[in-house]
Amino acid sequence: MASSSKIDSNAEDEAPQEEVEHFDDFTLASSWERFISEIEAVCRQWMADGPKNLLEKGAVHLEFSKNLYKVKSDLKYASKSYCIEYYFEKTNNDSRVSDWNFNLHELQMCFGVNDFLVIAPQSASGVVLDAPEASKLLSAVAIALTNCSSLLPALVPVHDPSRKAYIGIQNMGTVFTRRFEADHIGTQVPVQLMHLEGLYELFISKFAYSTLDFSVHLFKVNFTMKLTYRTIPYDDDHDPQGTDAEITEPGGNPVSDTHNKVQWDDDCPWSEWYSAEDPIKGFELIALWSEKMIESSLQMAELENDSPHDAEKWILFPKFSQNLSDGSKGNQIGFSSQLHLLIDALDMSFEAQFIEDFVSVENTGPDNLKTSMIIPPPTVIDRVLKELFHEGVRDPDFAKGGHKSSRAIKGAPLQSLFAQFCLNCLWFGSCNIRAIAVLWIEFVREVRWCWEESQPLPKMPANGSIDLSTCLINQKLQMLAICIERKLELNEDYEDCIGSMDQASPHTKEEDSVAEDSDSSIMRTPSEDFKGKRDSPLTPENLHHSGITMLRYSSEPEEVVLADPKPSDCIRRGSARVVGSMMLLKSNQEMHVPFTQDAPLMTEDMHEERLQAVEAFGDSFNFSAQLERDILSSDMSAFKAANPDAVFEDFIRWHSPGDWENDDAQENGSTNKLAMVNPNNFWPPRGQLSQRMSEHGNLWRNIWNDAPALPASEQKPLLDPNREGEKVLHYLETIRPHQLLEQMVCTAFRASADTLNQTSYGGLKQMTTKMEQLYLTMASVLKPVQANRLSAGSEIFEDLRRLCGILEHVEKLLTVAASLHRKFLQAPRLSEAIFSDYYNFYLPRMRTGSVEDNVQMEFDKKQQVRTHERRVISNMFTTPTANQSWRKVLSMGNLLNGHEPILREIIFSMRDRVSGNHYAAHTPMVYQQEIETYRMYICGTSNDLRVALSVVSCD
Repeated sequence: MASSSKIDSNAEDEAPQEEVEHFDDFTLASSWERFISEIEAVCRQWMADGPKNLLEKGAVHLEFSKNLYKVKSDLKYASKSYCIEYYFEKTNNDSRVSDWNFNLHELQMCFGVNDFLVIAPQSASGVVLDAPEASKLLSAVAIALTNCSSLLPALVPVHDPSRKAYIGIQNMGTVFTRRFEADHIGTQVPVQLMHLEGLYELFISKFAYSTLDFSVHLFKVNFTMKLTYRTIPYDDDHDPQGTDAEITEPGGNPVSDTHNKVQWDDDCPWSEWYSAEDPIKGFELIALWSEKMIESSLQMAELENDSPHDAEKWILFPKFSQNLSDGSKGNQIGFSSQLHLLIDALDMSFEAQFIEDFVSVENTGPDNLKTSMIIPPPTVIDRVLKELFHEGVRDPDFAKGGHKSSRAIKGAPLQSLFAQFCLNCLWFGSCNIRAIAVLWIEFVREVRWCWEESQPLPKMPANGSIDLSTCLINQKLQMLAICIERKLELNEDYEDCIGSMDQASPHTKEEDSVAEDSDSSIMRTPSEDFKGKRDSPLTPENLHHSGITMLRYSSEPEEVVLADPKPSDCIRRGSARVVGSMMLLKSNQEMHVPFTQDAPLMTEDMHEERLQAVEAFGDSFNFSAQLERDILSSDMSAFKAANPDAVFEDFIRWHSPGDWENDDAQENGSTNKLAMVNPNNFWPPRGQLSQRMSEHGNLWRNIWNDAPALPASEQKPLLDPNREGEKVLHYLETIRPHQLLEQMVCTAFRASADTLNQTSYGGLKQMTTKMEQLYLTMASVLKPVQANRLSAGSEIFEDLRRLCGILEHVEKLLTVAASLHRKFLQAPRLSEAIFSDYYNFYLPRMRTGSVEDNVQMEFDKKQQVRTHERRVISNMFTTPTANQSWRKVLSMGNLLNGHEPILREIIFSMRDRVSGNHYAAHTPMVYQQEIETYRMYICGTSNDLRVALSVVSCD
């Protein structure tokens, strides 16, 4: 009772209240009783809250289990502090522990319980080292749990922490009590306990008389077993000589054996540039024997000789490299890491105006250019240039390996010269701006040498049109390759001409006249095969049938048919064929289609210059015609040579039918049919030029008047290879650093993705989808770079670095897919299932870009192996070599291709009916059937052993 001296005179009415507050409960007089009361209060609160409310109050989820959570509370007894932890499952787990649930806590597995309590001292060891203290602590918890009618098992850690020893108790009702005990042997396991027979007798000794001979008595015991095997690490498996092996030359000098070591990714497309770490370090195989009845030690001895193939279930667990999921930078070497460096070089490229500024010693640039940016030695430069220019394919297949979406990225094709240059730059030195500048200068020198020596440019097509969907440097190199080819053709023609003049014999005028008549006769016979009769020394690439040219001007060109040859007063040259029923206006002769030159090739910047010129002059038609003057004049000259009697109107009727207006009489269909039968009945054709072609001073007519009658073979080429080639070289030699690096970044991303896209990974749909998404993302992010909208310090650089992160994720997934595909060629279902599980595990890292607290850290998915797949898995466990097996002595049975299990887990149990017991009358209905009276969990190898025992008694 409170003292009256402490009560204020004005607060007499509060005295009764103070008396109630200071009431002493003499049933909790001792500290021991108060300690039990505190435990009871905590347990009652947890039981009242239930799992749902405990989760809301911040229960901690345990990573290794999907369904297990933990809450804790601190307690104090005397001068010591304790911590009581409550482990509970979110939902009731009805599955038995003997079913080998892989998500169980170790104490759940040891004692076969679901929810449980653990009370331990708050000390450095975390265990109770004093046996009396442990018994007193366990008694306090048991009394508290009985007071609140809880059936939770309580466990106390004891002895040395390395032993993982526990004692525990569980109130199972009014009659039965279950006691727990677990201990661990870390060294010197008795030989008898290394074998199943000895472990069986250990369990029997817990309930049978010790004087009995267990080998001759029958005890019906329930038995189930789980064996875990592990493949040899693939790093060791791929080194047939072992880690300490050396290769010795005949002279006795040891040499490195790295060139004989086979890497797992030697046949992967990226192996040309780097060797990736095998993401799969090995596999664990779990063989499960379902529960069976064992009656004697002899059965256990026979079971130890069984093969793992006799197990009811096989579970496969892949072991992935930690580097895949830890999210740290700098531990992965691949395209993504090198592209990071290339982007840094692009950011620095704005600091100078010319490429040479980054190489020149006299340049007073930033200090970091001279210290950290190392240039590889000349031998490395020579090797790279040799690979690019002397070991390349002349006509590579640019469609090979390219994804259907890769053309959306304005780079160079993977097999092209510039793409290979960019990929080499990624691995040249540290991919710094100085190293890139040095290699580019040497690269341009090699390109100029090819030009000056008229050597074909490797890895570039020397025919066809310029691919404007690629980057400008690739277009320039393609233009240069074509110019070199054209220059070679002109040189060959010149040499052939000189040679024929030297070998020509003298002849008379009469012979010249006969030859002239013969040639004239040939050229006037278009019905013959024109391929063997044309007089053009040019190749078919720069000459084409001008009947095709008409498609540019008319959607319905007239049909080209053969006609009877007609005499002509002039020599016809460069004719390909006769144009249907079309007749010349002035001479009543068939119109002939001439051979014409191809339009000159242009790169993207040349097209832009022409468009800008058109916009500047305003009159788009007239100036466009002026720009095409050379092409038009060439076509007119060829037409005149093929049709000596032609007039300007004839050329318009053939070249631009839309500018010739026929009379109504000739537009009649029946009349046209008669004209095809007998063209002379409707000659001359009736019609007139269109208004724009009839205007005074028409540019086309002026060109016609000035154009000489020359076949395409005698005309000046529209494309001047010498001039255009020098323009290309001038562009390559004077390109600005940031313009070079911008095109390199786009090409390097595209070439890297195309290289990865060549990887064979089977029918993994997630990987295919991820590759498609990568190309679309790259095209979107690189669009500002392609448009030359970059500047120093631009925000686009951060987008580019994020793109590198995306590529890194795809690269990691691709190595996983490739590794799985190679290991499961004969079991594709397992490959697809494991990759799908890993993809879902890795996906949160791709979304966040970093490893967050709520992201699962360890991959724990397992796959059940089907019967027909067991042979494939068994072959993974190759017989250990002498160098791999000397480290351990095989002491356990159940070998798999010479491999003993790395872990053996066994559960022995006995069940009994309680109805015949003298306590049965007081037994709750729940125990009227059968309970597990004895249970022993054994886990270990030949080097260590852990045993956990639970016994039910009627106390």
